[in-house]
Amino acid sequence: ETQEEENRFRQLVVNSVMATDIMDKDLKKLRDNRWEVAFSEESKKNESDKVQVNRKATIVIEHLIQASDVAHTMQHWHIYQKWNERLFAEMTHAYEHGRLGFNPAEGWYKGEIGFFDNYIIPLAKKLKECGVFGVSCDEYLNYALENRREWANKGEEVVAQYIEKYCKETSEDEGGDDKEGGK
Repeated sequence: ETQEEENRFRQLVVNSVMATDIMDKDLKKLRDNRWEVAFSEESKKNESDKVQVNRKATIVIEHLIQASDVAHTMQHWHIYQKWNERLFAEMTHAYEHGRLGFNPAEGWYKGEIGFFDNYIIPLAKKLKECGVFGVSCDEYLNYALENRREWANKGEEVVAQYIEKYCKETSEDEGGDDKEGGK
């Protein structure tokens, strides 16, 4: 193992861990730029095969890690719904116990639409473009598009059910204040 290989491995691990931060717009822009360079025709002309392969491998691994984090969105509707509900419940619990600064119920429906449009569907398209999963990439993209369509049609009703099921503590607490004389 050479120092160059060790440095390359370290950078790969750092990039992989950083890929899990999907909320940082600057990191996303850097990843998008690296993707464009890795899969552009221009890089093939100006760089050695080793540099091209290493760049592609790094960016594909980053996207695989991102996909694994949100894989439920690229599977059957009932799988997506199961994990979406669990995230809603977790975030609602955190909000109700002062560990989250906003009520997730207030923007959940629109937030999921934006998540599909701005993150999930572009990610599924990139996975298809690089061919890392072969023909399965078509399935992932199709599920992402179908889940987005289902959410647009049923999401408001689903969120209402989530609120009914998980936001009881908030409404009970408010009702409890009134019984004690209110504030």
